[in-house]
Amino acid sequence: MMRGLVLGFVWLAGAALAEPVTYAFEWTGGGGYSVKGALQYDSAAISGPFVLAQDLSCFVIEGSKEGEPVGRWALTMLNEETSWRLHFDPASASFLVDGEGIWMPQAWNMNGEGNDCGQDGFGFNIGNAAQDICVDNRLIFESQVAPGEPFPAIRVEGFDFPGDACNAPPMLSLLTR
Repeated sequence: MMRGLVLGFVWLAGAALAEPVTYAFEWTGGGGYSVKGALQYDSAAISGPFVLAQDLSCFVIEGSKEGEPVGRWALTMLNEETSWRLHFDPASASFLVDGEGIWMPQAWNMNGEGNDCGQDGFGFNIGNAAQDICVDNRLIFESQVAPGEPFPAIRVEGFDFPGDACNAPPMLSLLTR
């Protein structure tokens, strides 16, 4: 009983130290295309130098061409067929780009060929050929910029995430077995 109580206090202390960290970002591509979005993660859950796709609790991207919406993708749309890779460096407040030692560091509902973002879907990718977007299962060549182009983000205190951008927190219970 005492051991369980101690472990409970240790868990609560760790939960109290957890801090949600939020970054907003905007990418400018070719041909008038752009992507805006944000990500959020629990600072206590990060064990390495990078924030990875599986570390996120919230994520959303919205694409546009010359200010007109072309598509969006959010974290709760993730399924077993989704191309989903994310490498974010909180120390430099930037996404890893090609040439930083990680193959295809960003694949946000888009593979390297740009043909898997879904019917009426939207995705973003950074690979060895370019940074670009996918709309309706088609690579938008016009959107491409050089793969090594820096992709910074800005830490923000608050972001109004849409409902489908965040995974629900795990259900906790104080009931004993």
